Amino acid sequence: MKLMRIGETGAERTAVLIGEGTYVDVSDVAPAYDEAFFGSGGIAGLRGVVLERVAQGDVHEIGAQRIGSPIARPHQVLCIGLNYSDHALETGQAVPDEPILFTKSPNTVVGPDDTVLIPHGSEKTDWEVELGIVIGTRCRYLADEAEAAAHIAGYVLVNDVSERAFQMERGGQWSKGKSAETFNPCGPWLVTPDEIHDVLALPMWLDVNGVRRQTGSTGTMIFSPAFLVHYLSQFMVLEPGDLINTGTPPGVGLGMKPPLYLAPGDVMELGIEGLGTQRQQLAAAP
Repeated sequence: MKLMRIGETGAERTAVLIGEGTYVDVSDVAPAYDEAFFGSGGIAGLRGVVLERVAQGDVHEIGAQRIGSPIARPHQVLCIGLNYSDHALETGQAVPDEPILFTKSPNTVVGPDDTVLIPHGSEKTDWEVELGIVIGTRCRYLADEAEAAAHIAGYVLVNDVSERAFQMERGGQWSKGKSAETFNPCGPWLVTPDEIHDVLALPMWLDVNGVRRQTGSTGTMIFSPAFLVHYLSQFMVLEPGDLINTGTPPGVGLGMKPPLYLAPGDVMELGIEGLGTQRQQLAAAP
């Protein structure tokens, strides 16, 4: 299934994508795609509801409606740095022996086409197309990658927007360059694992102002999604609805020579095969 949330900010309704531009509204049986929904096995419970409503013809057009993040504000947003071998090469950094972990503020999560705000004082706002993992059930100290895979609710397209000066020139942790408002566009939908043939063979791309900047594949990921969930569970409890950003392929502004960064009015467009596309315009934060 492809889980969506449709409607204005703060008033999104849960839905399931059925076909090109059509959906079934499930807000009466699943008010939110959140910790309670995932933790109670909500995805399995939706399948029968969706089949019944499709059979009854209770299907709607998305049309011009806003699409929100497919998940409500998560308990935490965990991020993995330098998780693509070719991206590590372009930044001049060594391929890590273990995953590099940092966090983003959960309130960075916005819809896939929402405006991205450049923070006050920023001169180095950058783009990063990424595969996101959504946790399905609470887990800790998982035994192996097979057990970890069973705790994944699905996958999403995310843009791990970053402010490089805040991240790398202001001391301390990377989170300072990752947690500005609107810095984690997510969606347009969450795709359950059964709909993805091979999560390590998904083409991905990102354009800025119509110019291709990132072209990659999840196939060059160093640490796989199942590995990451297993690994993280050794250090913390993962809650249903938690989001894990798994790293980006080469082509970020930081890696260009000379570096290239975003400005108000710029447009980012990005996608991952099977996970949909996003489009964001940049604006200065008020």
